Amino acid sequence: MALKPEPTAPFHSVQYVLRVLETVSKHGGGVTDVQIARETGLPTGHLASMLVMLRREGYVEQVADGAYVIGDSLFLLGSGATRKEALEAKLQETLTQLRDSVGAAVYISRYIDGEVKITQFADGPRTPRVNEWVDFRSAAHASAVGKCLLTQLDVNGRRDHLSRHKITRLTSRTITSERLLFSKLDAQPPTVPVLDLQEYAVGTVCAAVPLTAGSAVGCLALSLPIEHAHRLRSAADALNRKAAPVVLSLAI
Repeated sequence: MALKPEPTAPFHSVQYVLRVLETVSKHGGGVTDVQIARETGLPTGHLASMLVMLRREGYVEQVADGAYVIGDSLFLLGSGATRKEALEAKLQETLTQLRDSVGAAVYISRYIDGEVKITQFADGPRTPRVNEWVDFRSAAHASAVGKCLLTQLDVNGRRDHLSRHKITRLTSRTITSERLLFSKLDAQPPTVPVLDLQEYAVGTVCAAVPLTAGSAVGCLALSLPIEHAHRLRSAADALNRKAAPVVLSLAI
């Protein structure tokens, strides 16, 4: 599977967060934010917001003298045989919080062995998940999830996918031209959520943002009933802002 080159990462990217965690882990007795900034080279403003997020997610803790030590979440995710279960539990907890925060069903999707797969989701009575009336594996050209994953592949990777899953019209809004689809994928800014405005299913709108963790291709997505379509862009922007903990869990 061929991937597109990864865009230049901003300071809040997972690489910098991992650098902070490595620094904290190296100092078993605790380390101050001043020392973390010195060893990582991060500006204090960026570091402060990272530490807030890491404390909230349980990856670091602040002890009595103000120093930082590794937290319970990091212990669990590094615990060998139980890592998979701990990761799934941590991701599910994060998804549930996201669901309640953005007021929509939320999903993690990965591109695994050439297929679109929803690996975890969080929904509820007030935030129903999308009705999978057509298998997501066959609808990458129409769904926000699928399009977001396809943006992370190069042209050959996309063509390979569509050679196995032909473009078909699912609604009147579905793009059925490979040329037009690729043009829209190429024009999609990496920092802007991918939208599905009833292209996959009438009555549902969706948004997805990429999850870049190493070479893995993934995305974080949400869906809303059409009567809540006016909230889609604000919910998508909120999802984008809150994606860091999910990326971090996948990267550790």
